[in-house]
Amino acid sequence: MKKTTNQVIFVAGLLLVWEALALLKFWPPYVFPTPKGVAESLWAGFADHSIWIGIAMSLRRVALGYAISVVLGVLLGILLTWSQFLEDTVGSLVLSLQSLPSLCWLPMAVLWFGLTEKAIIFVVVMGTLLAVTQNTKAGFDNVPRILTMAGRNLGAKGPQLFRYVLVPASLPYLVDGLRQGWAFAWRSLIQGEMIFVTIGLGQLLMVGRDLNDINQVFAVMILIAALGYAVDGILFRKLEKSVRHKWGMSTAK
Repeated sequence: MKKTTNQVIFVAGLLLVWEALALLKFWPPYVFPTPKGVAESLWAGFADHSIWIGIAMSLRRVALGYAISVVLGVLLGILLTWSQFLEDTVGSLVLSLQSLPSLCWLPMAVLWFGLTEKAIIFVVVMGTLLAVTQNTKAGFDNVPRILTMAGRNLGAKGPQLFRYVLVPASLPYLVDGLRQGWAFAWRSLIQGEMIFVTIGLGQLLMVGRDLNDINQVFAVMILIAALGYAVDGILFRKLEKSVRHKWGMSTAK
C-alpha cells in the first residue's frame, strides 16, 4: 500500500512539474507538449482504433519473437553447460555478440528477409536470444555442487539429475534471464518497427515524427513504456518473487 501511495505521489508530482514547464514556455509547444495535449492524442488514438491495432500487432510480434528466443536460448545455454568444447568456442562468440545493439542486426535482416515482418521478428530474436542463453548458462553454473552430489548419491543420473536437481536449483537465474530477455525483446521490436513501414507502435511513433506531432510522439512513448512496465510487473516480477520464495523455503529445509 505504501509503495502504491509513493508511486501515485511521484506521478502526480511529475505531472505538475511537466505542466509547469509547459506553461513557462521555455520551449515552443511543437517541441514540448502539455499533459493535456498528450492525453488528447492518446484519447484520439484509442477512439480511432489506431492505438489498439498498433498494440495488438506489436504484442503479437514480440510474443512470437520472444517465444522463439526463449526456446533457442534455453537449449543453447544447456548445450554450453554440458559441453566444454562448445563453451570454449560458441560461448566466446555469444559473449562477443551480446555487446552488439539490436539495431546492428537490422541491415542483415533487410538483406535476408527484405522489408517484411520476418525481418522484425529476426531482430527481436537476435536481440533476446543471447541474454537468455547467458542467464541459462549462469544458472546451471551456479548450482551448488553439494546439491549435485546429493542428487547423485540418491540415484539421480542424466535426465533425472537435470530435471529434479539442476533445473529447480537454477530457476532464479532462469527467471532473471527471461525477464531480461523480455526487456531486450520489447526494445528490439520497437526499434525494428521504427525502421520498417508496418503497423505497430514503432510505426505510430514515426508517423508522429513525420507529421511534426509532438503530442503523438510523447503519447506513444508513454504507452510503450507503460506496456513494458505492465508486462514486467504483472508477469515477471510475480514469477520471480514466487520462484525465489519457493527456492528459499526449499533450501531452508
